[in-house]
Amino acid sequence: MAAVLVDGRREAGADVPRLVAAAQAGDAAALERLLGAHLALVHHLIARAVGPGEADDLTQETMLRAVRGLPGLREPERFRSWLVAIAYRRVQEHGRRRVLELPHRLEALDVPDPGTDFADRSVAELALSAQRRELVRATAWLDQTDRQLLALWWQEVLGDLDRAELAAALGVEPSHAAVRLKRMKAQLDLVRALVRALDAAPRCAGLERAAAGWDGRPGSVWRKRLARHLRECAECGGRATGLVPPERLLPGLGVLLVPDRLADELANGLANGLGTALRKGAPAAGRAAAGRATAWTVAGAAAVATAVLLAVVPWSGPDSPAPHPPAPGATAPAAPSPAAPPAPSAVASPSASPSAGSTADAARSAAAPPPAAFPGVAVADLYVAPDGSDDADGSLAHPFASLARAAAAVRPGQTIALRGGTYRLAAPVGIGTAGTGEQRITLSAYRDEHPVLDASALPASAWAVTQTGGFWTVQGLELRGAAGHGWVCSGCRSTVFQRVAFHGNGRSGLLLRDAGTSGNAVLDSDFYDNRDAAGTAGIGLGLTSGSGGGNVVRGNRLHDNATDGLDLGGFTSPVTVDSNWSYRNGNGFTLGGGGGRTAVAHLVVNNAAWDNSGLGFNDEGNPGALRLTGNSAFRNALFGFYLPDAAAELSADAALGNGRDVQRGPNSRSTGNSWDAPAPATGLFTSTDPATAEAARPADGSLPPTAFLRPRTAAGATMTEQHGS
Repeated sequence: MAAVLVDGRREAGADVPRLVAAAQAGDAAALERLLGAHLALVHHLIARAVGPGEADDLTQETMLRAVRGLPGLREPERFRSWLVAIAYRRVQEHGRRRVLELPHRLEALDVPDPGTDFADRSVAELALSAQRRELVRATAWLDQTDRQLLALWWQEVLGDLDRAELAAALGVEPSHAAVRLKRMKAQLDLVRALVRALDAAPRCAGLERAAAGWDGRPGSVWRKRLARHLRECAECGGRATGLVPPERLLPGLGVLLVPDRLADELANGLANGLGTALRKGAPAAGRAAAGRATAWTVAGAAAVATAVLLAVVPWSGPDSPAPHPPAPGATAPAAPSPAAPPAPSAVASPSASPSAGSTADAARSAAAPPPAAFPGVAVADLYVAPDGSDDADGSLAHPFASLARAAAAVRPGQTIALRGGTYRLAAPVGIGTAGTGEQRITLSAYRDEHPVLDASALPASAWAVTQTGGFWTVQGLELRGAAGHGWVCSGCRSTVFQRVAFHGNGRSGLLLRDAGTSGNAVLDSDFYDNRDAAGTAGIGLGLTSGSGGGNVVRGNRLHDNATDGLDLGGFTSPVTVDSNWSYRNGNGFTLGGGGGRTAVAHLVVNNAAWDNSGLGFNDEGNPGALRLTGNSAFRNALFGFYLPDAAAELSADAALGNGRDVQRGPNSRSTGNSWDAPAPATGLFTSTDPATAEAARPADGSLPPTAFLRPRTAAGATMTEQHGS
């Protein structure tokens, strides 16, 4: 194994496409060479972003995800860029989990200077060493996103990445990557000068006054405050004079060697169905998958290797270059219609357009209009039942057996009705057909029956349902048990999810992601108890890694999820968050934007967060002009409102009984909030007993009536759904 770790670029080089193709065909030896040649690159990148102490486990997870996603890589020549992008996402996920560890435990990249024999070094080299040490300390003042970008750029400086590969890891064009690098380097120069100014003896008197109350730990709020002094003070601002460009300093920080243990585990894991590496640090769901790979050996025949690779690694996954393909027979998504999306609170009506095999049902429905009292549809074009058959015609008398079969057969303007019972998914479901503004597609429970999609048999790398077609209404369903993501809507437009319950999934209940995610509404639904096998990750509802306007989240309850109830951490367009309750999660509402790189002005109105183990409302580094009006935070362990970076406008919000009620940054404004005035003599809220708020919903799917957290003053959430807030 050591032989292939010397120089990944030279060892793999032009052979990468050939090795990828061979590995995809089941050649385990080619897979070993391919991963081994890039192990050092991945480990260096991760160690420089998070520190050597946590790099080994993240490197293992990255390589495992690469193995899972490799069969879906359609451009073998992009392998290096694709692998670096996976590593970069793992670093981002790791950094976002660290938000829960407040107060921030920022660690410098504590890499020892390899040249410590000062007797044999020149004065110039001594000066460079001093600046390298300053550089290492300065990284602790950078935001997490800038530290991650620095790690990528470090690899470019060393020649391990080129600019195109760096841009691919960021998911942007090279020109945009150049702009982001320029901003990061400007921040790096600033914090290097700050470190020098703080080290000066004696320290500038003005800087001493500016730092009054500082506890000595780096942080974004103090960086901004002290940076203002640097810009205004000739003495402190002059500390930047003589700074050596970081391009000259980074190579001298030395090469982070891949630990022998990690290299050996990769080799042994490849030789033994990934078992060793998985047992020593990969997710539990991955260990279960590896247990099925008993036949995979490096010397095995190509046919055996292919069979086991397919058993361990489904042909798509969260790190594949494209979402799951739709089920066989599904049509490609139709071009988006220019028609305006429906009102978010509207329920799409059943279609009257008959499909083949359901003409008689449609005729009966025309002769006898269904009653309107059912929460689900009373008449549909296609029916699915647990005791049906996918060889049937999809009529009420002869229903299909699977959602995948109905999704492949449905056409714009039609309705799918799921009969009550449990549907045990044997394979991921792909929904690729799109409706239009005039002919929406509806997927609904049938009448008052209760359909349950059970994804517990799927591997952790699979998404239970992947939807790429827009203009759908999905209502009255329960989805549970996926070890990975539950329902993923990729680039969906004008899709409504209402009265659904997505719970017990590993990574998320519902995830809306990717460019073109616009005009969607998530209404009157419950997302709960989503957590991975280790119990350390899992969100209820997320809009992540994408963009698009007009998305609304209203009337939902998000609770008992491992990390976030609602996570907007990677979404770069404003989202309206209205009348939702988030409780007993890690964080209640995470209101980031583009991972902290983009200023996003989410609108957050009439929401309540209580009993979360971390933060009630969290800006996650988003510098945007968040608007928080009429929200309540109660009994959250760390902060009720944690908004140190946002240019937030807070009005008529209420906080009580949190670890700390509010922390906001210098660019925020606060008016009419509970902390802006003395507390009322009778207390802020009518009741502090959440039992009624956490009870079952009424038959119409609305939030349950409650006196819990009902405000006595003008500040706080009404604890009722306010349509059109």
